[in-house]
Parts: sequence; C-alpha cells; structure tokens
Amino acid sequence: MRFAHVIPSGAAEPRLAVIRDDEAIIVEGLFPGAPRFLEELIAGGDELLARVRDAEGDGLPRHPVAEVRFASAVLSPPVILAIGLNYAAHSSELGLKTDSTPTVFVLWPNSLTGHDATTVWPRSLSEAIDYEAELGVIIGTPAKDVAPEDALGHVWGYTVVNDITARDIQYSEAQWSRCKSFDGFTPTGPYVVTADEIPDPQDLHIWTVLDGHTLQDASTAQMVRSVATLISQVSRSATLLPGTLISTGSPGGAGYSRDPQVFLRDRSTVTVGIDGIGALTTHCRILD
Repeated sequence: MRFAHVIPSGAAEPRLAVIRDDEAIIVEGLFPGAPRFLEELIAGGDELLARVRDAEGDGLPRHPVAEVRFASAVLSPPVILAIGLNYAAHSSELGLKTDSTPTVFVLWPNSLTGHDATTVWPRSLSEAIDYEAELGVIIGTPAKDVAPEDALGHVWGYTVVNDITARDIQYSEAQWSRCKSFDGFTPTGPYVVTADEIPDPQDLHIWTVLDGHTLQDASTAQMVRSVATLISQVSRSATLLPGTLISTGSPGGAGYSRDPQVFLRDRSTVTVGIDGIGALTTHCRILD
C-alpha cells in the first residue's frame, strides 16, 4: 500500500491518506478510530494495517494527488538516523574513508519537510548546499540485536529522503548533524510504500535531477552495507523503536565533488527519486 501525509484544499493540518489510483483518501474517515497519522498506523500493527487495507472508503472524498499539498512522510519519528559513507563512490568523491562500522548520526526533527515544499536558508550561513538522494527505511516493530536475516522483518515501509547538506559546515565541524539539520533540510516523501511492495530494497534505481540535469543515477545494490545489515548493526547498541526513520546513505554524483562544483542555488528545483517509491521535489530559496 501507499500512504502520504496530505493537506487537502481548505484544510489546515496534515492527515494520513491512502493513495489509490492517483487519488488520496483520508484514512481517518475510513472507520471509527482510524489513524490520523502514520505513527498511529504503525503503532496499531498488522491488524490495523489490514483493517485499513480492507476498508473501501465508499462515500469519502477522493482528492486528486496533483491538487493536495504534502507534509513530511513521517511527522514525529522517535529518532531520525542517517548513515554516512554507505556508497563507495560517494565516500571516494568526498575524500572520506568508509569505516568498518557504519557512520551514524542524528538529524534534527525541525529539518523534516514534505514534497514540493520550499526550503529557505540564509546566504550568510552557507553557499555550498548539496543534494543527496537516499532510501528511507521506516521501522515497524522494535528491533534489538537482530540478525541480518531477520532485520527486514522489522521494516514497516520505505520512503525517499533528500539529505540536504551544507558542505562547508560539514568539513569545518567534527559532527555532521548541524550541517544537515537546517530547517527544511530533510525532505521526505511524497509517499511511504509498505514493505510488502518492495521485495528487495537492494534492487532499486535511485536518482537526482537538479534544474533539469541528472546528477545521480545509481542502484541501491551499490550500498556498502545493505538495509538488513544496517538494521542489524545499529540495533546491537540501541533498540530501534517503531516509527524510526533511517536514511541509508547517498550514491555518487554529489555536487561538491564535481568540477566545477554544483550546488543548490536560489530558485533551484531538485528532485530525488527511487523507482517504485516516488519522486520528491524541493524548491530552493536563498536569503541575502
């Protein structure tokens, strides 16, 4: 199934919608007690998901996807974990070494935003803002010290993430959270696709188009550590709670490594996508 947080015309706040045939149906109206947000749906487990799946929604408004606004695919995850240096080509182009264990850092919740939103930042903070297409993994059941062969059983679904990064700040500080956590620097969505729709997360085409030019074009098969391996390794030290978002790293093709360098400019439009999940667009504005 395919879900999204949408804001229909005339509404003020996002609500969880199921996407059917390019139309959004607000889940809250399907039956009494239906979930309002993705986190509530995940917390309800397989039984609640099955009830939503079976609900017909007869008589409910159908909102054309092209006419709704999107909020972040996840609104209040218990934590947003980001994985660095998980594609060899990206590690090499940044001049950084892929370690024997995952490079893990946390993104701040204020950075979350939705598809087709505008991300704004002041020129005084950075003029070296880069894009990073990433596969987002959403945990469905608590994962603690899980084996790799069992790890995908803890995945609820997948989404698309653009891990926007201020490269000059990244290289000037010992940690990577701040440079990737400006307001609006973690667009997610538009959709969350349930895990049963993605039989192999290591067989997905991932790409970026910036102002009409394709700059990343790769496969999740190129990950240094698979989704299952990442979940297993991270869960050794901490329980991954339901609703946790893991952004699994970006392939080669970053703007920082290009000659000349390519960064997000004022009025740039960048779309990152993963075939079978969706295409996530961000509009950029720089304040002088």
